[in-house]
Amino acid sequence: MEVEMKIRGLMMDPVTNMPIVILKDVDGNNILPIWVGIYEANAIALEIEKVSTPRPMTHDLIKTLLLGLSTGVKKVVVNELRDDTFYALIWLERDGDIISVDSRPSDALALALRVDCPIFVEDSVLKSSKAATAASDKVQNEELRRWLENLNDEDLGRYKM
Repeated sequence: MEVEMKIRGLMMDPVTNMPIVILKDVDGNNILPIWVGIYEANAIALEIEKVSTPRPMTHDLIKTLLLGLSTGVKKVVVNELRDDTFYALIWLERDGDIISVDSRPSDALALALRVDCPIFVEDSVLKSSKAATAASDKVQNEELRRWLENLNDEDLGRYKM
């Protein structure tokens, strides 16, 4: 089962100093933090802030290519968590045909923002993420989990959505 999510914010992990994209489900209180690289976070932040760049960024180029090929992005789905790595699919539609494309979640999310398509996470990924957190270093992850669960709009700074 897929759970619809929205990008709640983009922030720095206070423990690892790496960017985190915070996804939150639209109907409840599930939060899924996805750690991403600096460049991927920048691509997401540029779109959240609606910053124009002098030349097209990679995800802008992909959007332009898809539009030129009369291909729509139906949805993106974070569909798997394996060995502490998230996986995603981008679902495309062209001439009535549906095509799924393997993607890093950060690229799928950056594209979803640009084409304004829904973002989903498989329920099994949400459950696996919670189980992985519980099974790993209790003190550090418990503090981070508590910190993430108690985020408010001010904590998310200028990247809140």
